[in-house]
Amino acid sequence: MTPTAPARTSPDLSFLLDHTSHALRTRMSAALGEVGLTPRMHCVLVNALAEERTQIQLAEIGDMDKTTMVVTVDALESAGLAERRPSSRDRRARIISVTEKGAALAEQSQKIVDRVHEEALGSLPARDREALVRALNALAGGHLATPAESPGPVRRARQASK
Repeated sequence: MTPTAPARTSPDLSFLLDHTSHALRTRMSAALGEVGLTPRMHCVLVNALAEERTQIQLAEIGDMDKTTMVVTVDALESAGLAERRPSSRDRRARIISVTEKGAALAEQSQKIVDRVHEEALGSLPARDREALVRALNALAGGHLATPAESPGPVRRARQASK
């Protein structure tokens, strides 16, 4: 007898969230690439403009490891969009200060990000948009607010079987 796949008892939420997230990230990367930014660069610029934040704080907000954050800030500095400066609150810490050029580009890139999000939500009927955003906020602020400890690296989910 040939073994068969176990019957599903619920929708494949992992695939649905991972696939749509991956598709959204690729669209966002392409759109921001048109102005010379990556999503990480945009995240650092916008969040550094909001208030004085250290490189570590910005890495946490953008869910970046230390190496990725350093590479991202190096790219922003090379492009003249941001600078590392001593913190006014803690002389041992370095903050990321956005230049005027960086602030202008952040304004432009935020419009791009908003457009990509609006396009994604615009593909749904209005009532479904509101329900999706409400449900995702509930998950992100509740049951899925904190990742579980994992013994190994977590990889991108598999593609759906047809």
